[in-house]
Amino acid sequence: MASISRFATKDCCSLNTCQAFYRPSSSLSARRLQTHLDLRGGFSVTVNGRTWAIQSKPRSPVVPLGAPSIILSSSRYVILGTIIGIYKPSAVTWLETDLFTVGLGFLMLSMGLTLTFEDFRRCLRNPWTVGIGFLAQYLIKPMLGFTIAMSLKLSAPLATGLILVSCCPGGQASNVATYISKGNVALSVLMTTCSTVGAIIMTPLLTKLLAGQLVPGLAISTFQVVLVPTVVGVLANEFFPKFTSKIISVTPLVGVILTTLLCASPIGQVSEVLKAQGAQLILPVAILHGAAFALGYWISKISFGESTSRTISIECGMQSSALGFLLAQKHFTNPLVAVPSAVSVVCMALGGSALAVLWRNRPIPIDDKDDFKE
Repeated sequence: MASISRFATKDCCSLNTCQAFYRPSSSLSARRLQTHLDLRGGFSVTVNGRTWAIQSKPRSPVVPLGAPSIILSSSRYVILGTIIGIYKPSAVTWLETDLFTVGLGFLMLSMGLTLTFEDFRRCLRNPWTVGIGFLAQYLIKPMLGFTIAMSLKLSAPLATGLILVSCCPGGQASNVATYISKGNVALSVLMTTCSTVGAIIMTPLLTKLLAGQLVPGLAISTFQVVLVPTVVGVLANEFFPKFTSKIISVTPLVGVILTTLLCASPIGQVSEVLKAQGAQLILPVAILHGAAFALGYWISKISFGESTSRTISIECGMQSSALGFLLAQKHFTNPLVAVPSAVSVVCMALGGSALAVLWRNRPIPIDDKDDFKE
């Protein structure tokens, strides 16, 4: 069966389809199965008397077949990087602001390399789904950050840092986590893209409204670090697809290495504070991510199906904490403002990975509501 899966996925990709779903459906009648396939596209394969429905969704983002192993390996490296950052900070603190900016910019560029103009047209075809996801990202988590900071009576620098990281856009790792969770990868990429573009306005605006601080240059930094590399990646993919296809074959490995460094470096730079006040700093950030995952899922379930709800949950809970750390370093004089982002980098990676693995073992209902138009 594994060989059939690899063949089917390869064949789908050659036909300009990049995501295949496999669902055992021996209990379905042939008529009902055919209706389902007519609606969503695909074909069936019979193996040992069991029928497997293989659906293909055109123009979905390319996610490597080894995505589960990638995110699990990344989680292990994040844990290792965290330990090194705490007990041997000098090994990772060389990644200071300028190099940190370059590394984060590369991750944004690699996301852009997977997008085309057609992805943005799909946003226009799915205004309700993408719009609700966008609002969930910039309403649920920012309000959670503010509420947690006030409820736990955090000091002004820590409260500002928690609110800042809660106002950051979706992180690139959410796309892989969505794939493992059997969510809608195309929707995940569109939500990440929209929140990334929207961060130019939303991150400075929400930081001002919730933290009471207007930070000069915050919008410009967000534009330079987030939007410019993403746009360059999109243009490269659109006009130089052959060149881009060669680059994206190595970006997953480079991404894992950079993600590990971007997690370890912030921890190393605030290691002394973490050793002194670890529990006090970890608790609010852990609550923030846990509540964002939960609320994103249950609020989405009111209107959407299981696959879309999982996607929105992950997008709400996995945001670009590395961007929050960079902005805190560049635009706030008090080093404590950067601490919540440093802790969030690790909590986001581990929490998202754990949730993805949990959902990976829970199948999507065969009659799940399709909320996304290709």
